[in-house]
Amino acid sequence: MSQATFPAVGIDLGTTFSAVARLDDMGQPITLVNAEGDRTTPSVVLFDGEDVVVGKEAMKALATEAGQVAECAKRDVGSRVFHKVIEGKHYPPEVLEAWILNKLRVDAAGQIGPFEKVVVTVPAYFDEVRRKATQDAGYMAGFDVLDIINEPTAAAVAFGYQRGLLSPGGEIAEPMKILVYDLGGGTFDVTVMKIGGTRFTALATDGDVRLGGYDWDQRLVDLVAESFIREHRLDPREDPVTAGKLWRECEDAKRTLSARAKASIACDYRGVSARVELTREQFTEATQDLLDRTRFTTVQTLKAAGLDWPAIDCVLLVGGSTRMPMVREMLHQLSGKEPDASVSADEAVAHGAALQAGLILAKRQGRPGRFKVKNVNSHSLGVVGTDPLTNRRRNGILIPRNTPLPVTAKRTFKTQKANQKSILVQIVEGESPSADDCTQIGKCTVQNLPAQLPAQSPVDVLFHYKPNGRLKVRVSVPETNRQTDTEILRENSLSKEHLDGWRRYICEKEPTDYK
Repeated sequence: MSQATFPAVGIDLGTTFSAVARLDDMGQPITLVNAEGDRTTPSVVLFDGEDVVVGKEAMKALATEAGQVAECAKRDVGSRVFHKVIEGKHYPPEVLEAWILNKLRVDAAGQIGPFEKVVVTVPAYFDEVRRKATQDAGYMAGFDVLDIINEPTAAAVAFGYQRGLLSPGGEIAEPMKILVYDLGGGTFDVTVMKIGGTRFTALATDGDVRLGGYDWDQRLVDLVAESFIREHRLDPREDPVTAGKLWRECEDAKRTLSARAKASIACDYRGVSARVELTREQFTEATQDLLDRTRFTTVQTLKAAGLDWPAIDCVLLVGGSTRMPMVREMLHQLSGKEPDASVSADEAVAHGAALQAGLILAKRQGRPGRFKVKNVNSHSLGVVGTDPLTNRRRNGILIPRNTPLPVTAKRTFKTQKANQKSILVQIVEGESPSADDCTQIGKCTVQNLPAQLPAQSPVDVLFHYKPNGRLKVRVSVPETNRQTDTEILRENSLSKEHLDGWRRYICEKEPTDYK
């Protein structure tokens, strides 16, 4: 396939549902349906003997074979293994994500032909380790990942396209500032963006990678279980199959409560059948603390952008969980504006990713892009050093959070003792001055230092942080000819050999295995 014929494909790899979009011949983003004819695919994996089943059938299996099902793997991305042992095996979460991506690839290829080049989205609040793991998942699924783009940014691009900004001559006379409130199935992001002409510039971002509709579902499960316990002295959550059935009932009830004032939830356990009726008011009260967490983050992000509510022109809703009335009511009360739900909550992120793919492919062909995106980093990046006064480990920040990307930053440290043979540089993400309160994302070393190197010799550390949130590090010792220039080694990342092995195994599966 020649470069000119590469389709521009974007993938929203969601915690609970995923979607694929491409640009048609007119440059318009369209959602591709899966093999089942649906616009979204459940991000659920079922291990059925030698077969791996992804999507709707895997989600249905939660009610009958919960122990063989992996769901919400995105929440564990960045960890060494998925939190749940499946058929006696520990799977890296990015491998589970790769199976989901492969299902999307196989289904989409049935409509547009074989393809490899894609843009994949991640939550804006994903750290560098999680971004690398997502890129690895794409590789294992048979993709060449062109870029990793933040989900709120992708939604803003889709919003801009829908407003006609990316059409020839389509520009905003006056720049507008939007706040993207993205509450998905498993993650939450807030990003404040400025749109001027065809430029999309992130001003500040924040979020929570362990907060989403999944948590609202869990509260409904707990409400029903507590009612069942009071009446029958039995806890239906103790049995995985019963808990799986109850979970699906509660997911449906959550959607019902977005449309109606009450919902009835069935629960059958140990021969006892019950039906629990819950009102929207009860649901709202039981989840108020979850909503308050999003409210706090929203206010903090606006403050980090240096703005107040009158400066915001639009509060854009993204993510299926924003359909809950409590979300819209809270944002209306907070901002004094009616939230904008004009983009598809389920498809906008994939559409924005497809537009980004089109932008990258156009640039590779020497054509001007239709728009420009400038992001910020969601976490401060630093190096672990030792405070000479207290001898404590400190976080020496090189790149503060909400710094526009790409960015290159350098800081000079000093060796601790004379005659050091090597230097270990530990890279951390976090805002705390204490290194122990931050997350170590990797390390690199400079070895074979010359003899007689005195203590307090300077060590230069240079970070180059890319727009997609990936980091390269250079460490050099100016008084010697020693330096390292590499991507950091991550403790929880799979080796190249493992990645290649999983890629062969996953991609060699027949399409029928991914129903």
